[in-house]
Amino acid sequence: MRILGLDLGTVTLGMAVSDYMEIMALPIGTVRFAERDLETALAETARVVKEKEAKKIVLGLPRHMSGDVGTLGDYVYEFKKMIEERLSLEVVLIDERLTSRMANNMMLSADLSRQKRKEKVDKLAATIILQTYLDMHKK
Repeated sequence: MRILGLDLGTVTLGMAVSDYMEIMALPIGTVRFAERDLETALAETARVVKEKEAKKIVLGLPRHMSGDVGTLGDYVYEFKKMIEERLSLEVVLIDERLTSRMANNMMLSADLSRQKRKEKVDKLAATIILQTYLDMHKK
């Protein structure tokens, strides 16, 4: 089964997908949309779910360093509900604290330019979110 990993922002959606054996997360890309346009984010998610034949979604849940879920967390919960209701898929939330920072640090280590880091950070964060889930649920 393939699993889709998502890193939802207010204007972007980073995407990654697992291999069929659920061992490795692979980046797909980043979708851009108007601010907080969850309908467009959902339409793109549905397209990729069908294309990749994903049977589950892992969605990053932003938390403050204290562990509290803020307003962006409420936005993610809303997207989770939309996916579950309209796509009839299980959505697993994964704490995404520091994933964007980890992604940026990885790209800095690879000596990528600021522009390339900006283009790739969301899909790399989605890959980290999905890989975290896969590592926690090794078969």
